[in-house]
Amino acid sequence: MSENNSSLGNIYLSHHAIATIIFQSALESYGIVGLADRNVIRGISKIIFNDPTSGVLINFNGDSIEIDILIIIEYGTRISSVSNSVSQNVRFQVEKMTGIPVSTVNVHVRGLRVSNAD
Repeated sequence: MSENNSSLGNIYLSHHAIATIIFQSALESYGIVGLADRNVIRGISKIIFNDPTSGVLINFNGDSIEIDILIIIEYGTRISSVSNSVSQNVRFQVEKMTGIPVSTVNVHVRGLRVSNAD
């Protein structure tokens, strides 16, 4: 993705940079335990390489960004509230940091996890 400013030059944003912003924004939201992987092979590679972009899918359609996030939610929290919070937080942070509008943020709940056994 690039932005052209004739007096300053070109600015290029990689998918990895945007995915990292999305990943961090999602983890800052209340009720999120982590992000899920797309498949088992990807999960194993995440453990080996410590990839911060797992669970994030980005599609750039020329004018805006479409985002899919695969999340794991804390057991006992309201799923709809957590999902809405993640969606709004990710949209706000991506638009604020990149200046590129976000058309959709799709939140896919892949699981529930109890983080504290007490």
